[in-house]
Amino acid sequence: MKSGRQPRRPFGRLLGHRLGRPFGWLWGAYGTSALGTWLAFGAFPLIAIQVLHAGPARVAALSSVGAAVGAAVAVPLGPWVEFRRKRPVLITMDLVRFAALLTIPVAFACGVLTFVQLLLVSVVVAAGDITFRAASGSYLKTLLPSEDLLVANARFESTAWTTTIIGPPLGGAAIGILGPVATVVADAVTYLLSALGIRASGVREPLPVQREARRMRVRDLLDGWRYILADATLRPLFFNTALFNGLVMATEPLLAVLMLSRLGYEPWQYGLAFAAPSIGGLLGSRLARPLAARFGQHRILRGAGTLRAIWPIGLAFIGSGTPGLLLVMGVELGLIFCCGVFNPVYATYRLQRTAPDRVARTLTAWTVTTKATTALLTALWGALAALLGPRTALALAGVLLLATPLLLPRRAAAPVDEHVPELAGP
Repeated sequence: MKSGRQPRRPFGRLLGHRLGRPFGWLWGAYGTSALGTWLAFGAFPLIAIQVLHAGPARVAALSSVGAAVGAAVAVPLGPWVEFRRKRPVLITMDLVRFAALLTIPVAFACGVLTFVQLLLVSVVVAAGDITFRAASGSYLKTLLPSEDLLVANARFESTAWTTTIIGPPLGGAAIGILGPVATVVADAVTYLLSALGIRASGVREPLPVQREARRMRVRDLLDGWRYILADATLRPLFFNTALFNGLVMATEPLLAVLMLSRLGYEPWQYGLAFAAPSIGGLLGSRLARPLAARFGQHRILRGAGTLRAIWPIGLAFIGSGTPGLLLVMGVELGLIFCCGVFNPVYATYRLQRTAPDRVARTLTAWTVTTKATTALLTALWGALAALLGPRTALALAGVLLLATPLLLPRRAAAPVDEHVPELAGP
């Protein structure tokens, strides 16, 4: 395949395209942990607000500091993961996150839960998330040929939005009945189930060539960033996604404070406002592959990447009651549909442009930068909300998001390497 344009394949074949038993286990593990994540959607901010009585600045700090320190912890793990089999790394990261999250309900039951513990757990979970994503991207590229990556990423995206539809309403109901700590328990258990699913896949990839494994050097920590910045296609996409994701995520704690505290919405309404529009993400992820086959990956990347930037500014106009709730749902529907189309194409584009022996380091650098940018912007927007109010801060983020399409890649590029190593036996 010499260009970003994919061969045509009827839409019906997307759903029936077989990717093998190992991918099926990986897909199932992903779906399980994604459901747990969405069951616990907003659990940390809610615990901080309802249990520890934290204000907007501390809620924003919970997201920003945890993500920033977690990203720093994950930096040396990228080169370390690159030269190790990815399946054991995936299992280990699931178990680490399971153990970390389980400390919260234990501390709560003992009456010793503190804001510092929430911060520490968020650091561990953030570092585990980054390492898991880096290892899973590399593992996926080992499991599947290049032409199947978009199908696989579309399935991941579809699953993500399906769990988004199901998870927040169930989580909101559980929070209303049992409190926010109960959803943290559910999230922890799903990481354990994910680890068991990945272990059950029965496929062990070959040991990577350990050219640099004798001792990790300081310069190895920057390999991922050097690779990204040297590539004319990855570089603009890197800056676009870091800024877009950072600005969108920076508004999340502000929206939580605005809706749950100042406008008086119930937790189940807050969950519903994000769950119902996720149908758009499910639809978008199903359309991503056919659209890319018809128009080419690059055109869809630019089109969906541009359209997704126009929606968030609408959140600045949210009011109370049913009209306000419908406004949030409408804005989120448009945003999520565009993201549902963009995300699997973007994930595939990135994997295809990354050499097989650079995937873990590149994805680690990418995710660390995204997390760090999100942390910085979340802290900054928390301060802006404290000074100007959450509504003004939401409006400013929306205006800046309108400029992010300028950072999308202007030209299509061919995959770097389509060689896929042979799989080792179990």
